[in-house]
Amino acid sequence: MGEAAIRIERDSMGALDVPASVYYGASTQRAVLNFPVSGLRFGRSFIRAIGLVKQSAAAVNRDLGILDEGLSTAIIAASQRVIDGHYDDHFVVDVFQTGSGTSTNMNANEVIANLANESLGSALGSKSPVHPNDHVNKGQSSNDVIPTSIHLAAAGAIKDDLLPAMSELEASLNSKSVEFWDVIKTGRTHLQDATPIRLGQEFLGYAGQMSYGRVRVEGALSELSVLALGGTAVGTGVGMHPDFAERVIGRLGILTGLDLSESGNHFQAQSTLDGVVSASGSLKSTAVSLLKICNDLRWLGSGPRAGLGEVELPEVQPGSSIMPGKVNPVIAESAAMACAQAIGNDVTINVAGQSGNFELNVMMPVAAYNLLESIDLLAASCRNLSRQCVSGIRATGRGPAMVEQGLAICTALAPIIGYDAAASIAHSAAESGETIKAAALRETGLSSDELDRILDPVAMTEPGADVSAGG
Repeated sequence: MGEAAIRIERDSMGALDVPASVYYGASTQRAVLNFPVSGLRFGRSFIRAIGLVKQSAAAVNRDLGILDEGLSTAIIAASQRVIDGHYDDHFVVDVFQTGSGTSTNMNANEVIANLANESLGSALGSKSPVHPNDHVNKGQSSNDVIPTSIHLAAAGAIKDDLLPAMSELEASLNSKSVEFWDVIKTGRTHLQDATPIRLGQEFLGYAGQMSYGRVRVEGALSELSVLALGGTAVGTGVGMHPDFAERVIGRLGILTGLDLSESGNHFQAQSTLDGVVSASGSLKSTAVSLLKICNDLRWLGSGPRAGLGEVELPEVQPGSSIMPGKVNPVIAESAAMACAQAIGNDVTINVAGQSGNFELNVMMPVAAYNLLESIDLLAASCRNLSRQCVSGIRATGRGPAMVEQGLAICTALAPIIGYDAAASIAHSAAESGETIKAAALRETGLSSDELDRILDPVAMTEPGADVSAGG
């Protein structure tokens, strides 16, 4: 077979061979050659975000009278094709690239310029009449476009995907809390028997984790909605029309439905990733909460005969290639692994957040990749856990059947006969195999009816319940 067709392009460093059919140019091709590292590429949300920035910039530059209307129209149309995802395979720069993300910014500039020029009858690589730097990148720098695109992509993904998914899981958990409210079981602390609890109360706790998690993520959304655009190279806004950033951000807010604003301190916005680090912290907290829920569900559903078996998780696939009939808690396991990934991503983002000197952070691409991956993983896992696991959980009779056998219900005796006497009864019951009631009948003067009232597991699940001897 013959060699693939190429075209020769030139940039500030000289001539370079570029595949003839691609929409990127020399700057992008240099990055492809320079960074053959991971094969990881920016995903849909980031490409859409940078396309929105370029499109809005072209419209504002036209309105400000500093970009020809014909060129602006072509750039806006080309940007829309990028926004819609038709050219994602032309965004080819590795995530592990220049720390400012300049290569990805130029990738976007070149793809959009070539699409615009093609629509105007010019050849790919011509840079005329639309130039990637002079026109597509007008009023911008990689140093404010990339952090703006990170915030825009992450805020959009949180608003449109993660928060709805967390709300869906929270609703499923609340629904199960109501369904399981009358199921009384033995509580556990330190994996040891504790006083009775309603299965519905356990699920209420899980729902609360998601509720508080949403509040944290909403805080991250608020911080991510403040954009760096307008600082250009070092935060001073050099080379930019003074009304450019405000107008572009206003247009982006209309297009995305986000409550966006321009940073009041561009030197902070471009020299740090503090907002990204903070957002990642909220995602990590969500992952930790979700991991706790997943592990509890796995324990509660363990068995079916040699485990706790207090709930039955939906059976979605065979669990073993060798043991017939075995079914595993695979949905919870899947979500737990996604949580582990998000927790690890947070470590990477923490390191990235420290990695700048003076006016620029130089780990923006890897921070962006990990932040967006965490959002996507947590959103998908919340939805999947809700739909394929939580919604189908059933309570068994195992939990209620073990309540009377529990030793920790002697806690209700302590206010009546004293801690030491109650502890003695618990030890006696543990040694003899009796119930707490049986041991108490033998060792105290309390009647059977009195003990039934004092040791009532339902009353023990209700804060403030009266368990005194008299009434």
